Amino acid sequence: MLIGLIACAPATNRTGEAFTASGELIAYSGGEGGAANACFRCHGLQGQGDGASSPRLAGLDAGYLQKQLDDYAGGLRDDKVMGPIAHWLDNDDRRAVAAHYAALPSPALSPSPGGAAPPGIYSSGDPGRRLPACAACHGAAGQGVGPANPALAGQPAAYTLDQLARWARAERRNDPQGVMTAAVAGLTEAEMRAIAAWLERQPAAPRPDTAAASLSAAEAAWARLAASRGTRRPGR
Repeated sequence: MLIGLIACAPATNRTGEAFTASGELIAYSGGEGGAANACFRCHGLQGQGDGASSPRLAGLDAGYLQKQLDDYAGGLRDDKVMGPIAHWLDNDDRRAVAAHYAALPSPALSPSPGGAAPPGIYSSGDPGRRLPACAACHGAAGQGVGPANPALAGQPAAYTLDQLARWARAERRNDPQGVMTAAVAGLTEAEMRAIAAWLERQPAAPRPDTAAASLSAAEAAWARLAASRGTRRPGR
């Protein structure tokens, strides 16, 4: 009788366990999705990105990274490459991968030549068009503000421009309360290109020391914008 019970017991997926034992292993092996889905193929061995169309993941907030993987897996953030990759990962796998990349150091980048000033639309927005400053949520130097607003400094211009265009066309819709959709809707293509090019040249600066401090800065910025527009702040 005991033999029969053992024979009927489901076998554990030891192969899957071996390739998903840690976030680092998943990043290098692709987990149960196999080598074709390995993160490093596009994002580099140290999460530095490919310098062209795949973004840097190293040093980004773990919660933000996990949300993006969750959104890819659930179809909320549609992408023909990342969707199938994230679909292979379960919740624990996505959490482990996010933690792995968040723990990696941001690559050292040289400052932009001559300390070029950011485009006006990035630093100040355009109240006349009711466009908020990008710096309000992504930091004066693109270092990110709070866990929901990622660092953009040092990201490939082609990637940033592509994401801005997706927001503008409403092809990307995984922003809380449509904040990015509204922020990008009034940008011209020339402004998008200028923002993307400037951010690419900025060093990947560390995030603020505390989430509370960075969130406070974002809240204050959005309060000023809401007051000028007569609308509610995100999260309210």
